[in-house]
Amino acid sequence: MGGGLKLVSLGELFTIKNGYTPSKAKAEFWEGGTIPWFRMEDIQTNRRILKDSIQHITPQAVKGKLFPANSIIISTTATIGEHALVIVDYLSNQQFTCLIPQVNCCDRLNMRFMFYYGFILGEWCRNNVNKSAFPSVKMEQFKKVKIPLPPLEVQNDIVEILDAFDALANDLSAGLPAEIEARQKQYEYYRERLLSF
Repeated sequence: MGGGLKLVSLGELFTIKNGYTPSKAKAEFWEGGTIPWFRMEDIQTNRRILKDSIQHITPQAVKGKLFPANSIIISTTATIGEHALVIVDYLSNQQFTCLIPQVNCCDRLNMRFMFYYGFILGEWCRNNVNKSAFPSVKMEQFKKVKIPLPPLEVQNDIVEILDAFDALANDLSAGLPAEIEARQKQYEYYRERLLSF
């Protein structure tokens, strides 16, 4: 592959951890909780860039460390292949596998690029389901998935373009005026070309 494009496995780029659900029987894990705890409902309600969750847990519910901000969650059981970029420290339920950038990869990885690549990863997950009583993705296979990793400048350019398209496609208040302006410029361009003799 030319142009500095490398194929790198998910396991090389990310620490991969599963989420979990603290015991619902322990009120002290839930009452007055301030730590975001993400479930599929959060993606369905708040789209794919998540800064807060519907439910929260307390510090007593945390086993070890929180998952760090700017990591990806991707569903690898039940509703398979849905993903989001989480921009706060958090935990998630066990439906999600969390992709936490390894420290030595942070300087060559734009997490918004990985967020967009998450659509392709989601498709891979849906195509590689363990067909048992409880559908899930095999983690050993998932960690070995190779993804193209262009240089950081290229990732940044891709993100800039996709962010602009996303804004146009999903934000009617931004999209409509931008579309009108683009059509106006197109009209002016052709008007000038057609009227210059």
